[in-house]
Amino acid sequence: MKRWRRSSIPTEYLIPALGTLAVLSALLSLCLGAVPLGPGEVLSALAGRGSGAAASIVLYARLPRTCGCLLAGAALAAAGTVIQGVLGNPLAAPNVIGVNAGAGLCTALCAALWPAWTAAVPFAAFLGALGGVLLVMAIGARTGASRMTLVLAGVAVSGMFSAGIDAVLAFFPDALNGYTDFRVGGVANLSMSRVAPAFWVILAAFLLALSLAGEMDVLLLGEETARSLGLPARRLRVILLALAAALAGAAVSFAGLLGFVGLIAPHMVRRLAGEDSSARLLWASALGGAALLTLCDILARTLFAPYELPVGVVLSLLGGPFFLWLLLRQKRRGGHA
Repeated sequence: MKRWRRSSIPTEYLIPALGTLAVLSALLSLCLGAVPLGPGEVLSALAGRGSGAAASIVLYARLPRTCGCLLAGAALAAAGTVIQGVLGNPLAAPNVIGVNAGAGLCTALCAALWPAWTAAVPFAAFLGALGGVLLVMAIGARTGASRMTLVLAGVAVSGMFSAGIDAVLAFFPDALNGYTDFRVGGVANLSMSRVAPAFWVILAAFLLALSLAGEMDVLLLGEETARSLGLPARRLRVILLALAAALAGAAVSFAGLLGFVGLIAPHMVRRLAGEDSSARLLWASALGGAALLTLCDILARTLFAPYELPVGVVLSLLGGPFFLWLLLRQKRRGGHA
């Protein structure tokens, strides 16, 4: 399997830089909105010394939203990194190969059939995401598993799962509050109680993926090389895809069907970090994805103020041309996209 390229930026500079960008974007997110707040007011509210309307806005409106952006962006970017590496396909991403749509279908089913079990939503989303990626892999294996086959299979599976979501909502129209935001992806009206269950799933999946970073490095050398070194390549591939499904599914459970974070962030980071270390790439992608989604959410709620767009709209406007650029780039290289 061909690797992207080695890094020319030392880890000791890249990771802190992306971490600083994520922190600054989070601070901006807490300050900007319909009611602009100064950094001092925000920090006072976070420290528990604030009072009045400013503290309420920060603690109950902007803090859950900002935490949701950081968490969903990190999870989707890390999931995209794992999926692209395992499948060896630079066009693969959670929203492209059916992962997000599968998670969305199970989220809708859980909300419709067991509305009181809110803590179970991230786990239901994980099952849907895993089912989506395994179905796409099975279709690809039966038809040759070319890059274009995987992408087309993912588009078809996403379409079927999306139709399933519409069918669920036809029978249970009140299952998903703010369905429009869920369908395009949005983090408005979040509460910490909705984000908290997903946080633990994302944390566990991310730490497990990091623990397998060395095996991912070997897997990227090719399946034959991995087998010659005694690595169970097929089983490892399924485990890594299950972890990617957990990351993406947990993000979808509270942020909706956000697209393109798992495509844009890993590609941007690879141009800076290379792919000589899967552990570094995972950290950099998570931080880059967190910053990307938070900045897009700031644009979504300030560009047309006092009107507000779902953040998924901004991501689609950025991600659609980016995906087409990747597709044309693969075509120019003569590869099978």
